Amino acid sequence: MGDIKLFKTSDHGATELEGKSVVVEKTLQALMEKHLDEFLGVRFLASEYQTGKTHRGRIDSLGIDENNSPVIIEYKRSMNENVINQGLFYMDWLLDHKAEFVLLAMNQLGADAEQKIDWEGTRLICIAADFTKYDEHAVQQINRNIELVRYLRFGDDLLLLEQVNAVTAPV
Repeated sequence: MGDIKLFKTSDHGATELEGKSVVVEKTLQALMEKHLDEFLGVRFLASEYQTGKTHRGRIDSLGIDENNSPVIIEYKRSMNENVINQGLFYMDWLLDHKAEFVLLAMNQLGADAEQKIDWEGTRLICIAADFTKYDEHAVQQINRNIELVRYLRFGDDLLLLEQVNAVTAPV
């Protein structure tokens, strides 16, 4: 992501701010979940959602977007080749366990949430410091709604989110 630069300017010149990844993945997750609606247009439903004894996993963040479609968000502190595979594993779990998601949505958003859920638009958002060229190519080959989002922190109060790749599966 060497082509993105952020500068602090003053009358005396300009200083480039160095973008960094977070030290601990949970820090990124907590920041994103706190502002999920502003950052991604997703209403937060759950953090570290457990997928049960058979799948033995934890979905980093679960939400529902402005179109009332379920959203799975997986975070990686830096570049990780498994983020897409992990996210697809959770997406398959979600589509096989719709009743659990419906119950969660109803508990968080009200009883009428069940009638509004659009399963056709179910999305996976992978957020990482960077992605490999193989990741970017792979999502083009998979018939699912997948978004790759790069992030960079600039100091304690600036966050950059860059959509690298978004694939919308045909309905």
